[in-house]
Amino acid sequence: MQKLYTLAQLTQGLDVTIRGDANCLIEGVCTIQDSKSGYITFLMNPLYKKYLATTNASAVILSADEGEECKTNAILCRDPYYIYSQIALFFDNRPTAAIGIHPSAVIGQQCEIDSSASVGANCVIQDNVKIKAGAIIGAGCVIGESCEIDEQTRLDANVTLYHHIKLGKRVIIASGTVIGSDGFGIAKHKGVWHKVPQLGSVIIEDDVEIGANCTLDRGAIGNTLIAQGVKLDNLIQVGHNVRIGKNTAIAGCVGISGSATIGDNCLVGGQSGFAGHITVADNVVITGGTEVSKSIHEPGVYSSGLGGLVTNMEWRKNSARFLRLEKLMQRVKVLEQALETLIESKTT
Repeated sequence: MQKLYTLAQLTQGLDVTIRGDANCLIEGVCTIQDSKSGYITFLMNPLYKKYLATTNASAVILSADEGEECKTNAILCRDPYYIYSQIALFFDNRPTAAIGIHPSAVIGQQCEIDSSASVGANCVIQDNVKIKAGAIIGAGCVIGESCEIDEQTRLDANVTLYHHIKLGKRVIIASGTVIGSDGFGIAKHKGVWHKVPQLGSVIIEDDVEIGANCTLDRGAIGNTLIAQGVKLDNLIQVGHNVRIGKNTAIAGCVGISGSATIGDNCLVGGQSGFAGHITVADNVVITGGTEVSKSIHEPGVYSSGLGGLVTNMEWRKNSARFLRLEKLMQRVKVLEQALETLIESKTT
């Protein structure tokens, strides 16, 4: 049976103002356009403001500036999306993992697995692995030798950790992700490629979240490092010895070549690519589909097009000019013809 919460219960401890009935009962969350009574929604994107006057939701989370237009109960706040994220936790329907080790799991020698941890069906835990309190290892995971998994970290089904990988506290890794496979290190000798041993590891600090089907290569000599609070979307490739700074968020289908360094608090749009051995400063925004072929030393918004990486403002100007290129060519032809006519008239 679905549990009901009052608006007062849902917002306890949050920096909000309830306008309306604080005892209004809420049974779930919904979108503002497909809303229904008994549910709560939020407004953040101005494109959806047109639904505010007609929404059937019992409550709306929104900024104080837009509160006057809301005809139902309102949760007024500075950051509606964040407040929504905290309220939505009440309705999270993720199944609870059973504490303990499933009988079908294979556990190696000299492992230290806290009694409050959960190890799912058909997991393979190799020798000398340490799994701390409250960690959850989903069904079918493979944990390589001498890995360390800290408190409250969760691996969804079929995650693979190679040997000597370290995960911090409260890390979340979605299904299909592989951590610590060999980086792309090959040396050509007399026309033949030879594998270069990858001797480093992968260090993932606290509160990192990694989406499904990502691959994070181990370092060639030192370690690949994913710093505290980093958020990685699905289908991201992180090359060997890459360093990603604190609280950086990277959208799906991004590729980061070996030994690239991305700073703190960066935002990277989907399908972007980073060349190897470059450095990106803190507080940089990379728009989707950008080719980052050189280092970025100053904060700002960057995009790329036909001419390579430039500031976002310059890219917008160049894009507008490119769209006018055909008209410009026609004008040039007219001017060339006029010039040719003028030259002929002077020579006759």
